[in-house]
Amino acid sequence: MSSVSQHHSLSGRRPAAVNGYFYPGDAGELAALVEKLLTPPAQGKTPKAIIVPHAGYIYSGAVAASGYSHLAGLDKRISRVVLLGPAHRVYVQGLAASSAGEFASPLGTIPVDNESIDRLLELPQVRFNDAAHEYEHSLEVHLPFLQRLFSHFKLVPMLVGEADPETVADALDLIWGSDETLIVISTDLSHFHDYDTARAIDEETARAIENLSSQIGPEQACGCKPLNGLLTLARRKKLQIINYDLKNSGDTAGDRQRVVGYGAWGLY
Repeated sequence: MSSVSQHHSLSGRRPAAVNGYFYPGDAGELAALVEKLLTPPAQGKTPKAIIVPHAGYIYSGAVAASGYSHLAGLDKRISRVVLLGPAHRVYVQGLAASSAGEFASPLGTIPVDNESIDRLLELPQVRFNDAAHEYEHSLEVHLPFLQRLFSHFKLVPMLVGEADPETVADALDLIWGSDETLIVISTDLSHFHDYDTARAIDEETARAIENLSSQIGPEQACGCKPLNGLLTLARRKKLQIINYDLKNSGDTAGDRQRVVGYGAWGLY
């Protein structure tokens, strides 16, 4: 638990930590790459929530873009993005909020939605934990996509640690909002199997996700905690789900001996 008091006198900036590593550090190069990945915009219904991967862009950028491209043209509508991902580096009990007033990428800064954070902090499972956010990539890699799509939005960045699906679902439900709010769940799929093994595991995980199962384990998806929370809430709200893409690093930029799986889904 963080020693920061549970109120918002939000100040400070959470600077980019993995620029030049997971994605280009140069703003022009980054903007051009994201633009290219998002072209052409996808046709079809507009999702309320998307599930997208968070590896380096060379590996998972195209899969992430297959989700984000369904949001093209919503710039005037989306004013809040709720972004949940796993905490890879620091142990988190429940959900970790950041006390930063804005999150930065090479494309600029995004204001944090203090009001939503304050509401979440009233839940026993939500606490400030800046250490968990400091070097975490699972949220940061999504910021450039969001910044290219939406020009005026506030961010609700949350890292999910040890938390059961109902706990995460309750937090999401509290700030679910209406058409102005987009929910983004950040997760990769299986890690470090050979290509064929990974495909078999990821196809099974994809079926579970598409059945809105909240029994997905960490071997299937590193972001299983936020993912299971969304899928629990999707059952409650009777949402439909569609798969946009399912690949692994052996398909995109890596060798086929030790691959990481990636998928993208939209919920309506």
